[in-house]
Amino acid sequence: MTTNNNYAALDAWIDQHFDEEVRFLQALVRVPTDTPPGNNAPHAERTAELLKEFGYEAEKHAVPASDVLAYGMESITNLIVRRKYGAQGDGGKTIALNAHGDVVPPGEGWTHDPYGAEIVDGAMYGRATAVSKSDFASFTFAVRALEAVAKPTKGAVELHFTYDEEFGGELGPGWLLQKGLTKPDLMIAAGFSYEVVTAHNGCLQMEVTVHGKMAHAAVPHTGVDALQGAVHILNALYAQNDEYKKVTSNVTGIKHPYLNVGRIEGGTNTNVVPGKVMFKLDRRMIPEENPVEVEAAIRRIIEQAAGERAGISVEIKRLLLANAMTPLAGNAPLVDAIQKHAQAVLGEPVPAVGTPLYTDVRLYVERGIPGVIYGAGPRTVLESHAKRADERLQLEDLRRATTVIARALCDLLA
Repeated sequence: MTTNNNYAALDAWIDQHFDEEVRFLQALVRVPTDTPPGNNAPHAERTAELLKEFGYEAEKHAVPASDVLAYGMESITNLIVRRKYGAQGDGGKTIALNAHGDVVPPGEGWTHDPYGAEIVDGAMYGRATAVSKSDFASFTFAVRALEAVAKPTKGAVELHFTYDEEFGGELGPGWLLQKGLTKPDLMIAAGFSYEVVTAHNGCLQMEVTVHGKMAHAAVPHTGVDALQGAVHILNALYAQNDEYKKVTSNVTGIKHPYLNVGRIEGGTNTNVVPGKVMFKLDRRMIPEENPVEVEAAIRRIIEQAAGERAGISVEIKRLLLANAMTPLAGNAPLVDAIQKHAQAVLGEPVPAVGTPLYTDVRLYVERGIPGVIYGAGPRTVLESHAKRADERLQLEDLRRATTVIARALCDLLA
């Protein structure tokens, strides 16, 4: 069978099995994986059951409960499906396909059941339809098509379905890699269909606790208002965003660093001067920045601002340090194959770009495994409604991404 015939046969197989792929995705979306609280083992069990129906045996790698609880989650079982096509030493590559099942809670404002997987006007609605249970489906059905049609005779594919992207990935892909459970030659991670991502931002998350002294609101001078102290610190931090705009990245798709404060808690009652306020910040780092220097600068700003308010003290705790993803030279075959087939399937060039998000891919790249981000989704995060109400996936994007990935695997394993 010629290569072009392979492509046509792959396309036809995916078309013939697309209703089955949609049902597979619906079943995955209907099992909640809100993180927090992060009780994700039941979804892994359901995924393994569904994969078994295709003849795929999923290895279940449960992270020890003590580690998971200390991390702030409830349960994590990561899955690996190994599909070997040749003998050891045959020169073939092992290609990993990674998607994460954990998601942020739905939040408010939905007009569809966030776990209903309802299909309306060609789009499936639900939490994780776009990010990234969609790529549980695209990756699984791309491999099924590959084996049914191209029948590779060397190399291997591994499906990595993990459950710790929202908390940083250290107990997801990071745990699998650290334990030596996998060491692929190349990897593709869940993404969107109209670009192939080769670089992404880093992320520093910190928890800042501001201490003052509680007092009755009728005699506020007898206390120290921790909230006013926190406001002063926050103003100093937010002022940095104007400075960050002056620091631009050379990576297409990434602009400049920025800082966000996403959570604030404090005080005991309306008639009490608050003695303690806590906030959590998120500092996105462009690939050119040094994470150690970024963290040291943030700490200096917080401590200096706190020192300007009498009676205020602070505790600063790092929650997450995710390094930026920078391209490895060995990712060229991945980029070339995906761009070639994406243009053929989508009818337009697909650029290689960076993204301001951070992902699990960095954990593979940090270990010398070239990786890219590509999968089922629209042109932008905004269009997908990821992390917002009414997250949705255009089913045609799922079909197209599955086709591109199957074709790319066919080339890479040839």
